Amino acid sequence: MDRGFLFGDGIYEVFPVYDNTVIGLEPHLNRLQDGLDAINIENPHSKDEWINLINKVVTLNNKNSSQAIYLQISRGCDENRKHTYGKLKPTIYIQSSGIEPKDKRDLIKGKSAITREDIRWLKSNTKATSLLANTLYAQEAKDNDSEEAILYRDGIVTEASSSNVFIVKDNCLYTHPKGPNILPGVTRKIAIQCAENLGIMVKEEKFTKEELMQADEVWISSSTREILPITSIDGMSISDGYAGPVWSLVYDQYQKLKS
Repeated sequence: MDRGFLFGDGIYEVFPVYDNTVIGLEPHLNRLQDGLDAINIENPHSKDEWINLINKVVTLNNKNSSQAIYLQISRGCDENRKHTYGKLKPTIYIQSSGIEPKDKRDLIKGKSAITREDIRWLKSNTKATSLLANTLYAQEAKDNDSEEAILYRDGIVTEASSSNVFIVKDNCLYTHPKGPNILPGVTRKIAIQCAENLGIMVKEEKFTKEELMQADEVWISSSTREILPITSIDGMSISDGYAGPVWSLVYDQYQKLKS
């Protein structure tokens, strides 16, 4: 009778871990709180309690110094299945999975992506567990031997099935502004900070699918992918088909932050 199982009624977070250190722990916990507030679930732990619990899980997985900590909080179990709910005790699920750190030499050629119309609900800035549309997009990308499905709504690129999207044009970095159409990724925020620290102009502005295809560089970002270059979309090469110089600079800056 858990509402997470029955309705996808819950919130989740993914915490990347490198060298047994959680990257962006506080921003992830802040976003977790924002998600719980958005769907009216009371946070079962304080921030300090979460920090202690997550770090304990990191130490328990002593076979992997690089991990992805997945945390899910559902509204809880009820006595029967009904759409409405009363006062329930939230259910907590947490796991650690080993991840392979990326090697820049393997990323230079980039990855491919497909584009699809964004038909998701208009509260995509909430990291909810009800991800049916996202999983269908991700599977379609996989079936097309692609890394991601980049989404657009009314001709405007929003994000991808499980990552944020960036383009570079004339040495300026663009990404969709925060709002209900995108999830405000923690790695997205770090990538923006890295670019600004390097003196790269950043504009959180909307851009079209046509501008995506004509970009000098395209990247995606997420907690486990980090900052990944996309060099082919819908079978067409982006620029010269290799990762670009702006991505290279920001990627190196991000690696310094990890260490």
